[in-house]
Amino acid sequence: MLYDDRMHILIINFHLKELGREQYEAVCNEVAENFAGIPGLISKHWLANEDTNTYGGVYVWKDHQSLLDYKNSEIFISILENPAFDNVQALDFEVLAEPSSVTGVG
Repeated sequence: MLYDDRMHILIINFHLKELGREQYEAVCNEVAENFAGIPGLISKHWLANEDTNTYGGVYVWKDHQSLLDYKNSEIFISILENPAFDNVQALDFEVLAEPSSVTGVG
């Protein structure tokens, strides 16, 4: 399969199980630095919706291959296998370059 050089977005959502928001945020603060050096990761936005008990992240990748490499990493697998996370979903989206350039993504 041919992979393009267009940006990709990975959205990961899950529900917390036996873990409160404050505990979750504390862990996020501890592990955030681990994400800073991931090759090809432009940014990660940490998500929280306490009302629906939905948490996760929006990851912006420079290209599809970087996203695929991440999905084969220990960090990604640890998210999928974390017993404190329930109903984990990971959705991959290609960024549509032309309209995104109009709204601020270059």
